[in-house]
Amino acid sequence: MKKIFILFLFSFNVYGQDDLYYPDKVWEEKSPESLNIDSKKLNEAIQFAIDNENKVEKDLRIAITKSFGHEPDFRIKGPTKKRGNPNGLIIKNGFIIGKWGNTKRVDMTFSVTKSYLSTTAAIAFDKQLISLDEKLVNYVWDGKFDDSHNNQITWHHLLNQSSQWSGNLFGTYDWADRPPRDLTLEEIKKQSLLPPGKDYKYNDVRVNLLSYSLLNVFRVPLPKVLKKYIMDPIGASNTWRWYGYDESMQIIDGVEVQSVSGGGHFGGGMFISSEDHARFGLLFLRDGIWGDERLISSGWIKKMRLPSENNSSYGYMWWLNRGQRKWDGLPENIYYGSGFGGNYVVVVPDHDLVIVARWIDSSKIGELIKKVIESHK
Repeated sequence: MKKIFILFLFSFNVYGQDDLYYPDKVWEEKSPESLNIDSKKLNEAIQFAIDNENKVEKDLRIAITKSFGHEPDFRIKGPTKKRGNPNGLIIKNGFIIGKWGNTKRVDMTFSVTKSYLSTTAAIAFDKQLISLDEKLVNYVWDGKFDDSHNNQITWHHLLNQSSQWSGNLFGTYDWADRPPRDLTLEEIKKQSLLPPGKDYKYNDVRVNLLSYSLLNVFRVPLPKVLKKYIMDPIGASNTWRWYGYDESMQIIDGVEVQSVSGGGHFGGGMFISSEDHARFGLLFLRDGIWGDERLISSGWIKKMRLPSENNSSYGYMWWLNRGQRKWDGLPENIYYGSGFGGNYVVVVPDHDLVIVARWIDSSKIGELIKKVIESHK
């Protein structure tokens, strides 16, 4: 009897996975009503996204400088691009049930890039190239992790932004990224650091250090790694790009390679369309499986979604709907990539939804998600 029961469960799981829809190059659209969605309410949600455009300037060089130009010695080091108009998609059960604007347009996505960088770490983890609790000094041998403070940093610390790394990377010191505005430059430089793992600090210099460290592990450009193991298998277009800076060129095994950035704080990062974002989000909604192939281990996704020790709203470079950033009235198991200017890739497991929104007022994204959920009959 026990053997029969196990076989039954196995058959059920296989059938359930085979029954799921995954888009080919052409993504199938379905009417909301065919999936028990109120089309009037869904259209109201879409109009809400259009009406609540982010006020960030279309010229993103101006927008970046206005937001971060107060930082010590700040300068834009990577490429930028003028942004488009609001656009996005709503994916239900894998099908497109709603979209607005030009969803094929390639735009900067700022810190949503961090979720792609985290996924590159997932590839290294699943291939047993890294161990999350192992210290970086065992992987990167150029002095960046040699002193008594930095040599305690692990992959886990870098992934949840608790590394407290101290140093200069590609011409920018760690303390120059988002310093308190009420301190003088000398006071900023003298700020004390807690031991690695003891404090959360959102810091793009340290995120770029994660990218640099993964480059030292893979020893090929990270965009190539992401393309081979994630973007090509999920059917993403060839229009996306992942940039670093002129200063981030490195010699790896005798070849010049760019260490890409984990966001657009200094320019660079991921430039991508909403449709490619939606495929990426659907991969995570499906627990790392695409069709009949597992691309990311279930174990990684569980770790990625665990609240950090020092910030319950943050996992491994994905935001979690809990803690100080919780959207009231929405399920705690929602998680999302978020970027400057109102860029979002939102995964809503309870309703089998992926919502991509570009250039939306960031204070309105929770309300948009609520409106989409309320459109369910």
